[in-house]
Amino acid sequence: MIRARRAEWSLLALGGGILVLTLAALSLHVTGSIWVGTVPRKDAVVALMLASGMLYAAAVALVVRRPVPPKLLALVLAIAVALRVALLLAPPFMSSDIYRYVWDGRVQAAGINPYLHVPADAALQGLRDATVFPRINRADYAHTIYPPAAQLIFAAVARVSDSVTAMKCAMLLLEACGILAVLRMLALARMPAARVLIYAWNPLALWAVAGDGHIDGAMIGLLGLAIWAAVRQRGGLAGALLGAAILTKFLPIAVLPALWRRWDWKLPTCGAAVIVALYACYAGAGWQVLGFLPAYTHEEGFSGSGFWLLATLGHFVKLPMWAGAAYILAAACILACAAGAMVFGAQPRTEADRVRLIGDRVCVLAAATTAAMSAHYPWYFSWLALPACFSVRPAVLWLSAAPMLLYSDPWHDEILLQTAVFLPAIVLAAFEAWRRLPNHLAVPAERRA
Repeated sequence: MIRARRAEWSLLALGGGILVLTLAALSLHVTGSIWVGTVPRKDAVVALMLASGMLYAAAVALVVRRPVPPKLLALVLAIAVALRVALLLAPPFMSSDIYRYVWDGRVQAAGINPYLHVPADAALQGLRDATVFPRINRADYAHTIYPPAAQLIFAAVARVSDSVTAMKCAMLLLEACGILAVLRMLALARMPAARVLIYAWNPLALWAVAGDGHIDGAMIGLLGLAIWAAVRQRGGLAGALLGAAILTKFLPIAVLPALWRRWDWKLPTCGAAVIVALYACYAGAGWQVLGFLPAYTHEEGFSGSGFWLLATLGHFVKLPMWAGAAYILAAACILACAAGAMVFGAQPRTEADRVRLIGDRVCVLAAATTAAMSAHYPWYFSWLALPACFSVRPAVLWLSAAPMLLYSDPWHDEILLQTAVFLPAIVLAAFEAWRRLPNHLAVPAERRA
């Protein structure tokens, strides 16, 4: 009883601390500004976010290492809701992406294919306003980058309300579906329900979804449901949900091998069918349905210079022209080998084992893919906290929160900040791999003698 009360008060203090730090960060926003307002204020916001990350780490350690009474779930969820409400009511100021979501929804509500025109096109002049249009990034040269499932979400929200708050609410509702799926899977795995805070209290996920309303919230919700369907061995449903998640944000394609049971073709078949059907909804745009994606990969340096490892090595030695292609090939081969080992590896028989194993495999593939692509934006890492609820890997937990550093650049050195994110993750992953080495590799004491 005393231990349970101590855990309750500890969680209340940690959750309350995260809420106070979040409110303090929100108070630094200059009213009316599209971003925080000044560089020092932005750096202060990031510092408060990182401080909340330290409290979050302590809360994760508490629910993972100690028995947590089931009644604490209500406390965990209450704080999670309070954090989201606080961020929902504030305007987005760490990213302006949501204004493009609202714009794409508005364009579709007017009966226009969103892939056909850039926002600044004269054909869309009648849709412009003083609130949304001036805040759209890349408005004069970039067609929308968001794939069809995301576009259908934007269109649905626009039919209800053409506002930023409505869009944020939609992302939170879809995210809630993922959280509910996590709770259900924790019950199937006989894990403490309070472990849902690994995602629900994650500061990066909070600011990305509730604060700035990123489409990642919808992707996380669909992915959570897809994992649940895979655990229940409902391959067709899992494939359909995964296909929708992929066409919300392309990243979830990396975890397909973690969800697929070999020789069960329902998952890939249904996933492919959903992808084809969703693209067909916007087929009138032809090849323009790919939007800004091809140019975006070049803009972000995904041909070579944008990868952290190559950019870091480039500071010390001159890299050959083929370095980028070699890096992509090597990363693809490593990920393919890991995927193959998962598909042809052990197949769990019970639902509890499936939750643990699928969750762990999703963790590995999601983290490895996001790190390999050296995502430049913090919210790209927010999805890593979802599978971490079932598989507590230190490197993945680090990557699910530490990229908050990327919101700021006080020394005008992006590589330095990326190093602060990726290098500790590599060290943690290496240490964990060493600890997981099979016991038979150790030399028995009698042989050493």
